[in-house]
Amino acid sequence: MLPISELLYGVRLKQTAGAMDRVPTAITQDSRRVQPGGIFVAVPGTLADGHAYITKALELGAAVIVCEHLPAQVDEYEATYVVVEDSADALGHLAAGFYGHPSRKLTLAGVTGTNGKTTIATLLYQLFTGLGYKTGLLSTVENRIGAEVVPATHTTPDPVALNKLLATMVEQGCTHAFMEVSSHAVVQRRIAGLDFNGAIFSNLTRDHLDFHRTMANYIKAKKRFFDEVGPGAFALTNVDDKQGRVMVQNTHARIKTYALEAPADYKGRFMAASVQGSELEIDGRQVWLSLPGRFNAYNGMAVYATAVELGEPADEVLRVLSTLRGAPGRFETITSANAITAVVDYAHTPDALKNVLETINDLRQGQERIITVVGAGGDRDPGKRPEMGAMAAKLSDKVILTADNPRSEDPATIIDQMAGGVAISARKKLLREPDRRIAIEKALAMATPGDIVLIAGKGHETYQEIAGVKHPFDDRVEVRRVMGL
Repeated sequence: MLPISELLYGVRLKQTAGAMDRVPTAITQDSRRVQPGGIFVAVPGTLADGHAYITKALELGAAVIVCEHLPAQVDEYEATYVVVEDSADALGHLAAGFYGHPSRKLTLAGVTGTNGKTTIATLLYQLFTGLGYKTGLLSTVENRIGAEVVPATHTTPDPVALNKLLATMVEQGCTHAFMEVSSHAVVQRRIAGLDFNGAIFSNLTRDHLDFHRTMANYIKAKKRFFDEVGPGAFALTNVDDKQGRVMVQNTHARIKTYALEAPADYKGRFMAASVQGSELEIDGRQVWLSLPGRFNAYNGMAVYATAVELGEPADEVLRVLSTLRGAPGRFETITSANAITAVVDYAHTPDALKNVLETINDLRQGQERIITVVGAGGDRDPGKRPEMGAMAAKLSDKVILTADNPRSEDPATIIDQMAGGVAISARKKLLREPDRRIAIEKALAMATPGDIVLIAGKGHETYQEIAGVKHPFDDRVEVRRVMGL
């Protein structure tokens, strides 16, 4: 264990008071979890300001208080006070130091973008496991330490949980780790203090404007990840996306590009697809990817390029890549005995919905209908709701608008907002069913052999959040129940 003076490396200090040779026993930003002799970091939050809980932290035995401004009463014999410019940023650096900088002992790559983060991170985890490495994963769906599954609560955990998890990976012999990096995590400094070997950009479309407020802020948040990656790392970007080159404008990392259309360091070509997967050409070599759709071709390209940038032989990467499976709840197909196919997908943005529906349309071989069940989350960006309704109606034969984690909102209001985006001429396609279970039953009941039923928005999730309560609910379980599987 290190004294607080050494843990402060990389932290932007304003002043200190008290002994700097104290050796902390723990670290937290949650005053309820303060341990005697530990560090309490007072972080201003959206709902509460950690500075209001300094007294409580001291009562519980905190030995070090890290804050942005000193409380009215300071007893430097009771505790050491460290005043910093940004306590959220300081928390990341302190957590990294407290756990022995585990990211420096791993080959760590992070993936950011609106869509594809989970698939890319999961495929990288599978790929490097297949190449013989003990590998870690931090994703929206799950965290993994080798074969061990650790439940995930956030796309990117808080800095203490994140560094503790990375330290456990190191202790258990992992050599590589792959993680999703959300825009929230960048802004809230959850990744501060981490050393990345690579940063990957998938794409950027509208999402999370309830948090970022404007697209400019959202773009800035994603870009900051690349701005802060060190010169020893690589920054891999999709230059077919209009924000692809923007992301790496100010990076210190080695810039590498991938694309299906534009000239790029890693060039791919989408050749053919079926419900079972896609045939690609990558750098002149053909490979089968067991994920259908053009959007998954980009995901496959990102995985291939990352592995090669990390020093793996291209031919071996392609061999293992062809054996991989997608992430749970990402274009996950279930087929009934009478040849009705359900596709369960996490698509919860207009662009993600467009990608999935365009893929399904491309897979049609005749008069098969596409029936879409879709909703939009409550207490989240309402501006995307009419866009999602319009996209579903444009690319489907029938649409059932339903609930998708309405949280504190009335599902009927969300459905009305989604329907408001649909052209008058397409509204005859719409049905409304606020009960998601019944909506899935109706969609499968109206389907005939050969039809494809898309159930969008929740994917891997195993709950439905209604009025602040999480109820057990899994789209895949519901589909299999109705199909009798």
